[in-house]
Amino acid sequence: MEIKEPRRLVNCAALAIFLVLIVLIYASFFPSKYTPFQSWKHQLSNSRGNLSSERFNVDAVDSQEFMLRRLVRGDDRVQLDSKWFSCHTDVHSDLCVANKPVRVANKGLTVYVPSDQQVKRIVQPYARQEDETAMKLVTPVQIMLGKTDPPACNFTHNVTAVIFSSKGFTGNVFHEFNEIIIPLFITCRHFRSRLQFVITDFQPWWVQKYNKVLSHLSGYEFINPEADGNVHCFPGAVIGLKYHENLALNATDIPGGYSMFDFRQFLRETYNLRNKHASEIQKPVLMLISRSESRSFLNEDEMVAMMEELGFQVMRAEAGRMSNLDKFAEVVNSCSVMVGAHGAGLTNELFLPTGAVMVQVVPLANEWVATNYFGEPAKEMGVLYLEYKIEPEESSLIDTYPIDHPVFTDPQSIISKGYYAFRSVYVDGQDLKINLQRFRKTLIEAMQLLGSSTPFN
Repeated sequence: MEIKEPRRLVNCAALAIFLVLIVLIYASFFPSKYTPFQSWKHQLSNSRGNLSSERFNVDAVDSQEFMLRRLVRGDDRVQLDSKWFSCHTDVHSDLCVANKPVRVANKGLTVYVPSDQQVKRIVQPYARQEDETAMKLVTPVQIMLGKTDPPACNFTHNVTAVIFSSKGFTGNVFHEFNEIIIPLFITCRHFRSRLQFVITDFQPWWVQKYNKVLSHLSGYEFINPEADGNVHCFPGAVIGLKYHENLALNATDIPGGYSMFDFRQFLRETYNLRNKHASEIQKPVLMLISRSESRSFLNEDEMVAMMEELGFQVMRAEAGRMSNLDKFAEVVNSCSVMVGAHGAGLTNELFLPTGAVMVQVVPLANEWVATNYFGEPAKEMGVLYLEYKIEPEESSLIDTYPIDHPVFTDPQSIISKGYYAFRSVYVDGQDLKINLQRFRKTLIEAMQLLGSSTPFN
């Protein structure tokens, strides 16, 4: 027994020396810009595998280079690896990534990126490039690549900068989530708060409204370029945000493979929402989105009376109540059913518990936008979805046009005249007087869906 222990120690030492020699031989004969450890990281970050392969524990290998590379793929990643800078452009947004030290001159909104190439690029960091009206409100950011003589740093940071605009169509909760909040989650969540926001077109009310979300994505003070004329230096930068269609997250194109399920869990944690599933709410609580301008319910009181008769506890949600999102998110989460005419207020379906029911009342000629803006996204959220499509007699347009008018018989002829013609008639131009007998059937169906909804379905 006394002889075996020293022999075991000798064997272990010999094995360790052998492994070191293998690594040295590998490094001598197979030179690479990656060490074996870095090569392992490189291969993992290039993987396009399923959710589980994307969501491995990278705490030990997280680095700015690794995190930034995960934002781009294909030719864009090759460009980033070779030039340390790449830009991806699609119909909705520009996303530019700099994987080397940059200087952000707040005065003039200019980002200086050292490069062998002399290039000037203009980016509007808001995810609705296809909409000229929105983009007119977004201040351009100038990116200067080359061997320039940039201004000296006033402040030096050790985390990545993420530059985006808080303008565009803000003021409308659908656009706030669709073009900023969800794209921010897609772009930034995998950084695990180790980044700093530079918010152009800084609007204090908007930053205050979404302070909880922003603070959960970044652990650092937000920079307002308009109020801060300094030059800030960062080890890397992201200019613009990734975008995936209306209220959508494509898990296969997100670093970390995050899905709508993950985003909703993020919202629950951010706003400390209590109800995860509708079955946790004992009595069915129905939230009625009450509109005061276009697409308002002309017989809302009668609708509420019918809802209560069917056994719902009804809460009316008006525009003023929705402005304080910290409180309103909790109210929505306490509801098992949401009812509303097509409009931005339905974006709050994001806060409904899983298994809740959303009933969208679809005005005339709004079928496509209703389905694509709120119907299809609801299904990805785990929210049960019903539509109630009104008849011509339920639209206030019947008081303006005869029943044989193209407004009723050929809506496409109006739509073909362009967005503003469509909007003036079918979006801003109609209110709704619901047929209570018809609508009753939809509410009964919603009640039945609630009864069959369990956490295991």
